Amino acid sequence: MDVEVESKRPDEPAEGHAHPNTCPGCGSHYRDDELAKTMRVCPQCGHHFRVRARERIEQITDPGSFTEEDEALRSADPLGFFDLRPYTERLAEAEIDTGLGEAVVCGAAAIEETACQLAVMDFAFMGGSMGSVVGEKFVRACERAATTEAPLVSVAASGGARMQEGILALMQLPKTICAIDELHESGGSLISVLTHPTTGGVLASFASLGDVVLAEPGALMSFAGPRVVAQTTREKLPDDFGLAESNFRFGHLDAIVTREELRPTLGRLLRLFARS
Repeated sequence: MDVEVESKRPDEPAEGHAHPNTCPGCGSHYRDDELAKTMRVCPQCGHHFRVRARERIEQITDPGSFTEEDEALRSADPLGFFDLRPYTERLAEAEIDTGLGEAVVCGAAAIEETACQLAVMDFAFMGGSMGSVVGEKFVRACERAATTEAPLVSVAASGGARMQEGILALMQLPKTICAIDELHESGGSLISVLTHPTTGGVLASFASLGDVVLAEPGALMSFAGPRVVAQTTREKLPDDFGLAESNFRFGHLDAIVTREELRPTLGRLLRLFARS
């Protein structure tokens, strides 16, 4: 099971060794309000810090245009899963810490005055792991996109399938893939944005199936992280293994887009794909 596989870029310090607002690229320190003004991008070296789902929505959508859907959906505990703590306890803790009910926020919005559907993941909620509710919310977003004839914009940030839900989590891979296929059959389109990190089952399913696939600079996007691959293959990997730049070089991406350019880029793409 691939939940929360390695989420660090090769240049990031070990967890707990630095303040979260310390840039791993150049070592600069920032207050939260300073990073908010730069869309959480280091003004010195351009390092892209992680962005929470609701802040991402504010960054890319027209002010006041977002209407959330399926907010009340919550994960159950069909397996009665218990590791060091019960799964239900971990879910409750994640909801309290993030203010979200699940690892994806979905709804209708407009970007540069063009209507769209959104599915934006939040890594802070259990590593952005995909369980049955995340898969269901994404499928419903696809269905709304088909019904409203509006393109779907997906922003991925995930460690993969949620191990606490076992096979039910793994079944979200074919479920979301089929939903995209039905969206395409209806004449709809998907614009996929990969952010740091996008790994495991999410990368292996809907995140890679956009009509256009974009990524932020330096985003880790591989099925397994560099450390896991290096240990498995017993080989030294390139410094940029699994990063957006490497994936772009091998043709896995259509473009690498900085956070400042993401909204206008999405606006242009939505105008191209809009059906009305």
